[in-house]
Amino acid sequence: MLRKDFLWGGAIAAHQAEGAWDTDGKGVSCSDVETIGGNGIPRRLTDGIVPGEVYPNHEGIHFYEHYKEDIALFAEMGFKGFRTSIAWTRIFPNGDDDKPNEAGLQFYDRLFDECHKYGIEPIVTLSHFEMPYHLAKKYNGFTDRRCIDFFVRFARVCFERYQTKVKYWMTFNEINNQADVNQHNLIQEGAVILREGDDPEYIMYLSAHHELVASALAVKAAHEINPDLMVGCMIGMNGVYPATCDPQDVMNALGAMHQKYYFAEVHARGHYPKHILKKFERKGYPDFILPEDKEILEQGKVDYIAFSYYMSYASSHKRGNKDFDYTGEDFVRNTYLKASDWGWQIDPLGLRWCLSWFHDRFELPMMIVENGFGAYDKIGEDGVIDDQYRIDYLKEHIQALKDAVEYEGVDLLGYMMWSPIDIVSASTGEYDKRYGFIHVNRTNEGEGDFSRSKKKSFHWYKHVIETNGEEL
Repeated sequence: MLRKDFLWGGAIAAHQAEGAWDTDGKGVSCSDVETIGGNGIPRRLTDGIVPGEVYPNHEGIHFYEHYKEDIALFAEMGFKGFRTSIAWTRIFPNGDDDKPNEAGLQFYDRLFDECHKYGIEPIVTLSHFEMPYHLAKKYNGFTDRRCIDFFVRFARVCFERYQTKVKYWMTFNEINNQADVNQHNLIQEGAVILREGDDPEYIMYLSAHHELVASALAVKAAHEINPDLMVGCMIGMNGVYPATCDPQDVMNALGAMHQKYYFAEVHARGHYPKHILKKFERKGYPDFILPEDKEILEQGKVDYIAFSYYMSYASSHKRGNKDFDYTGEDFVRNTYLKASDWGWQIDPLGLRWCLSWFHDRFELPMMIVENGFGAYDKIGEDGVIDDQYRIDYLKEHIQALKDAVEYEGVDLLGYMMWSPIDIVSASTGEYDKRYGFIHVNRTNEGEGDFSRSKKKSFHWYKHVIETNGEEL
């Protein structure tokens, strides 16, 4: 049975929802220079804002103007928690500014107050792919240690300002997405612009290390400001299975898990696992882990583990790599699973497996802060979206988390599905890849007035919350 104070709710990100990208003193973030993509069409990162390009994050879903209406709809569903992020460039427009932007701080005061009006606990991510673009251009992002101080200053301002309004915090969203350097996630995670001659894997490890140090310093700062604050890491979790019983496939899957989830080890245990240090040694990387960094990591261990879960992977050893080093090229189709229209494999039992994996290693409280189903929704003749496919997906995943609590004894704080309202897709920039219980009238072609309406799943989730997950 789930705890009585279980935090049921949903999650969004500022850059995918707020819009108002240049309003009230906000600066340009890395996400503000991402163009629209599509199903199978990657988004592009431009050198600043280029006339004629389409940047869907600039509009989002107008949450900046509609937040009161949207929070009221979340409250109608019975939300106990609402996860969002603070847009770094609303607070420090360039990232290295001397003083914070008061207009940006006031917006989040109003947002968090609106949540509390309905008894909704704000759950806040500090950096959700929203690093100031200026830091990428001037410092090459987190390759430069100075960005550690810029992030910690931003974190301190937020902790001090909202310490009585926000209890649960996370530092970097899906910090481990950059582990697959072939997916070009560095610009989102560490605001790194790769240059000719760069070793992208080394750059990833270097910038990730600086982010891990910044995260640990932020945790330490939060506890100094208010010992009641709970600061977690946020991991993009997709368990990796061996494609077959071949021992080489098993080792290959282990190598993938090592590469993708060493970030959680550092956050939770306060030091690097030996397998990653041995990899640095094998590859001849210079030692960028300073003695003082080791002390910082030990002092800044997280209070809980937050993670997203959408799918699982299967890995096959095909390249004759004796070291079983990970690359996304090893991932293969798991024929036991169905997939979404975007090729994301649907694996509810994998969520239970991932919860157990975290629990076995760290014995920390956990929170699922993203889990959802992106689909092409159709409005029926009666004006209602019958999204039973979304209900079926969420029902099976919620059952899996309940089983993890009952059978494995997992300490689970809450479940924030992604996302309760249709927003801009982070991976494709689409409006038409929809996750929400609430439909937003906007299309990839820029048509629609942003009006909100309830889908069938809205009423289903309301009942789930009313029964604390007992009736799915």
